Amino acid sequence: MTSVDFRAIVQQSPDFAPHEKYYWGYQYQLSREVLVPELIARGAFHSGDAVAEIGCGEAGVLHAFIQAGATKALGTDIATFRLEIGEKLKSLLKIDLTLSEHDILFGPPKEEWRKAYDLVLLRDVIEHLDDAGLALRNIRNILKPGGWLFVTFPPYNSPYGGHQHLLKNFWGRFPYVHLLPKSIFLKMIQSGDHPRNIEEVARLKEIRLSANAFLKAAQEAGYEVVRDDYYLLRPVFKMKFGLPTIRISAFKHLPFVKSFLSLEAAVLLRLPK
Repeated sequence: MTSVDFRAIVQQSPDFAPHEKYYWGYQYQLSREVLVPELIARGAFHSGDAVAEIGCGEAGVLHAFIQAGATKALGTDIATFRLEIGEKLKSLLKIDLTLSEHDILFGPPKEEWRKAYDLVLLRDVIEHLDDAGLALRNIRNILKPGGWLFVTFPPYNSPYGGHQHLLKNFWGRFPYVHLLPKSIFLKMIQSGDHPRNIEEVARLKEIRLSANAFLKAAQEAGYEVVRDDYYLLRPVFKMKFGLPTIRISAFKHLPFVKSFLSLEAAVLLRLPK
């Protein structure tokens, strides 16, 4: 991995707003300090591997993988404004990276993506998708045989698995409030700060993706579950809030740990060779 820390370059640039630097910055730091070392240790990433990220945002995660030797890097997202920021950032940092608007549920992969990637990353995306199984089957189309898929998400029944914090209202501060009956919860979220966030929180109430449901969908889609880890405090909280990471995987077989205590499920999957 190159020793250059891109954060200083981005922070000193006058071409990006503070919130753009913030979102890219914690993605990059999380990837550089946590994701890249962990996936190397698991044997899921090697220098020279082709790497793709679904829902890449500003592509900070991929920038760190490229520094660690990733090739043919691809980032996709449905949010074009975030990809536009990513394009500006990759130009600033002189990164060889392809960014593309794409919907993993309904958009067929481009021909050059098929069976082309050794590792695909899906960070905090799967819980927003109406059909996790379909997304996992579609990702198979871009993975090489024997390729790896790394997925992170907050299980729905966990303290903030309903993403109620997005609402920025009084009720959104409370853990587990999303587990109230639908009729009550939908009334409570109406005072949210933006209609788009209210709509998304209501959608998640219908999707309700649990850790066990995800693991079942992954196996049905033909993946081997190599490792599943669970966190009381997520690794990204160190970048966002300065909090320590607390892993509770040792207790994952106890009732309610995976579903109700884990703020993050991190699952490493692999396709058969």
